[in-house]
Amino acid sequence: MAAKKYRAGVIGLGWMGMLYDLGKRDYSSILGPHENPIYDVESTARPLPDGLDVKRTFHLHDHPGQEGLATSYAAALFDRPEVDLVAGADRDPRRRALFGERYGIGALYADALAMLGEERLDIVAIATNTKGRSALTAAAVAAGVRGVLVDKPMAFSLAEADAMVAACAEAGVPLVGGATSVSHPSFARAKALVAEGAIGPVRSLEARVPVLAQHQDWSYFLTGDPRWVCGTGDQPRRQRGSTEFMGQGLIACSDGLVVHIRAGAPEVRISGSRGEMVFEHNRWRLYQDVATPAAGRVEMPWPAPQFLPGMRTVYCLDDLLACMEGRLDEPKNSGRRVAVALEVELGLKRSAAQGGERVELPLADRRLALTYDWFR
Repeated sequence: MAAKKYRAGVIGLGWMGMLYDLGKRDYSSILGPHENPIYDVESTARPLPDGLDVKRTFHLHDHPGQEGLATSYAAALFDRPEVDLVAGADRDPRRRALFGERYGIGALYADALAMLGEERLDIVAIATNTKGRSALTAAAVAAGVRGVLVDKPMAFSLAEADAMVAACAEAGVPLVGGATSVSHPSFARAKALVAEGAIGPVRSLEARVPVLAQHQDWSYFLTGDPRWVCGTGDQPRRQRGSTEFMGQGLIACSDGLVVHIRAGAPEVRISGSRGEMVFEHNRWRLYQDVATPAAGRVEMPWPAPQFLPGMRTVYCLDDLLACMEGRLDEPKNSGRRVAVALEVELGLKRSAAQGGERVELPLADRRLALTYDWFR
């Protein structure tokens, strides 16, 4: 057996850290209209779900490619032949015990900083509550970690996002900002098609309202920097705690590209002078203008790979390793792109609050922040 190349650890052994591969989450207990949290996310006494099986297998689907495999960061790292999952950290001793039994690991820590200081890790996945992720990213880089996976949402504030992105950039450490659809190889294929001229020069992008904890795949297709935004129709803070932008708006970029944020839009639509590409309902579709047999816009076969729904942690790790090994310049869902989307969203909120006035970017006040559903 070939020697392992990378030592890896997980900080935060909750759902994305580990539990998704041990059992099924009861969303009714967290997604209902709770005015107050039903448990304290900061407490080590928060409940463990019923029905966890430390020996449960997660290879439940026969999808092509890698879909249907690991859901959690722990399982994705453990499954990777060149990665040695060696350590885990969580405040809850019950979760540490489950992690140790599941993966045969004895290096279990209540203190994440102690784990970073002692384990000489190459890769760390940070799946804590949102508020800990910025400081832990900086600590991981300072400890010599060479690649960082962070769960979504990556950060609350612009200052937190700035610190994460800067720490990683200065050390040359790739940062993946969450497990989202954009990590799938079909998104890279879409971007390559645009670059190859499959739909002609791009005229605009369109995207759905940017909700779901920084799941904003449109930012992957930007070719310039957002310069100003206009927003309208935002909603007040929801009962679960989220202040994410829920209106509609425009994003004007330095290269002339305009992004339309529209209710009812597909997740991504890229419109060009001679066609368009649409990502909606977990599927990419390509349309091109043709002259024969009758002039018009015709749907064309999508060149492989096509998107298939599945767990994205495997593809996040693919991107991270490709960057660490010099095969990719930047993860598709990089921390930098997540930070751009966060700033745009905060600008849209400010514009909507000011009656739709144009708001210039970058925002001067880096303390500006969003809140997310209480359980994040």
